[in-house]
Amino acid sequence: MKLNYISYFMLLLLSLLTCAQSKKDSPLENAYQIIVPDLNIPWGFTFLPDNAMLITEKKGELIHFKEGKKTLIQGLPNIEVRGQGGLMDIALHPNYKNNGWIYFSYASPDGDGKGSNTAIMRAKLSNNQLTNKELIYKATPNSTAGQHFGSRIVFDNKGYLFFTIGERGDRDTNPQDITRDCGKVYRLFDDGQIPEDNPFYNTPNAKKAIFAYGNRNPQGMKIHPKTGDIWSHEHGPKGGDEINIIKSGKNYGWPKVTYGVNYIGTKITENTELPGMEPPIHHWTPSIAPSGMAFITSDIYPDWKDNLLVGSLKFQYVSRCILKGNKVVSEEKLLEDLGRVRSIEQGLDGYIYIGIENLGIVKLLPNK
Repeated sequence: MKLNYISYFMLLLLSLLTCAQSKKDSPLENAYQIIVPDLNIPWGFTFLPDNAMLITEKKGELIHFKEGKKTLIQGLPNIEVRGQGGLMDIALHPNYKNNGWIYFSYASPDGDGKGSNTAIMRAKLSNNQLTNKELIYKATPNSTAGQHFGSRIVFDNKGYLFFTIGERGDRDTNPQDITRDCGKVYRLFDDGQIPEDNPFYNTPNAKKAIFAYGNRNPQGMKIHPKTGDIWSHEHGPKGGDEINIIKSGKNYGWPKVTYGVNYIGTKITENTELPGMEPPIHHWTPSIAPSGMAFITSDIYPDWKDNLLVGSLKFQYVSRCILKGNKVVSEEKLLEDLGRVRSIEQGLDGYIYIGIENLGIVKLLPNK
């Protein structure tokens, strides 16, 4: 009897010690480490070759983070922080080591009209100062609406620059009209010139930089590591968040087709598909409010390799999407209830890093 009591006590003590080592009472598959603390809305981040980080705060701050030290980068353009707009995504040129170009998106008030619209700029970094600033693209017209700026940035395997701009809340005008900006995916050369083989380059009055259209508010975009295809996700209204594979000249349907409804519950359309419009490869109803996206290619997470990670602003978790070809066959929730998940990247070291609002950037620790 005494032996049983001692065994029980030792098991209880071991259990308590094990629980004390976990973070925020997370199970092992949800263990994490805070790498960059005390961030508000880390809209985007990227890794420099020396493993330092450049982090955008939506409120209009660009942060250089290395070895525990945050430094504010000076020389940003005029940024209007309005509603969902502010300083948004950031990406390095594929040949950054040789040319030093950094690309970022922001809500720009420049140009005609009140309000702002999404702009893409490139610049170089010298002594914590942005230099050689060049405006790559500026959507028009400006709008005082506070929603749907987009806007993720990626380079594909051929060196083309892709970025997204949301429809700015003007669903009945912008997304289906290729003579207007907004509600689109764009493709440029790295210096802002427009490729002549863009799908609408020779269409009269069209915005020649458009690559695809009929989008609502895409806040996730990545290049598939094996196929080279452009994967993007976007916010639906009440329901109907989507993952799409972006193809040249294709129409993704908003608002003519959707799985969602108006926020008050009324129907937008009866149609979830129509001829000539690309269906999503996956959709969420109810909406998870997706933001941030990353494919896992690292051997650090052997059981999760080739999975897709998508952040949820609304429900505050990371969705691990298990893929079979181009289909999401199941999902698992990771890092629940830490905060609104805004951005996700796989680091140079192979670890997954996640930007969480009002917390910071955390490193996802693998199963043990």
